[in-house]
Amino acid sequence: MRINKYLALEKHSTRRGADELITKGMVFVNGQKAVLGQAVNEGDHVEVRYRSGKKKEWLYYAYYKPRGIVTHSAGEGEQDINDVVNIKDVFPVGRLDKDSSGLIVLTNDGRITERLLSPEHEHEKEYVVTTKGKLRPNFKEKMEAGVKIGEEESTRECEVEILADKKFKVILTEGKNRQIRRMCAALFQEVETLKRVRVMNIELGDLKEGEWRKIEGEEQKVFLTALGLL
Repeated sequence: MRINKYLALEKHSTRRGADELITKGMVFVNGQKAVLGQAVNEGDHVEVRYRSGKKKEWLYYAYYKPRGIVTHSAGEGEQDINDVVNIKDVFPVGRLDKDSSGLIVLTNDGRITERLLSPEHEHEKEYVVTTKGKLRPNFKEKMEAGVKIGEEESTRECEVEILADKKFKVILTEGKNRQIRRMCAALFQEVETLKRVRVMNIELGDLKEGEWRKIEGEEQKVFLTALGLL
């Protein structure tokens, strides 16, 4: 088995992250520095030697992204999350477009990115949406059945709860680009506000815009277990 696959299976990192650890000279097989593409055989002793002398501490935060903040790579005159959040070495997992607000998971753990975002894992994400016009009588039925949002692109079935004439809650298990806005547009509704309130078991809760809190204890345990990391 290739060493990067082995390290991924042992939950040290993703395969790409494992290649980075190997390149940095932090991975050893039977006491010798590993090389990219090296095979690991049964009985080999594999270890990751972190420069601090101890295993890296994984950090996880729930952050309430305000409307107007860009998730990644801000353009001229814009601010992204790294400009406004004073937590060292963390990055946002996934995206919320500039005009949307709500929950973003911040972490230094590259292992969770593919496990959380890949469509094959079908993790729930919950949103509260208001529209500019009243929702049509068949909106819930049409939305839940899946919506064609492109020439060859349709959405999966989802759960919808109507909260008011112009407000609904939706639970998705996928994350296509600007998906909810495109679904609403296909059903002749224009989004006024869009807020993500939950990712898996992580909830926005009482956080105010721009605030963050650490994900720890039982909440962290449930989250990592569902991602296959515990």
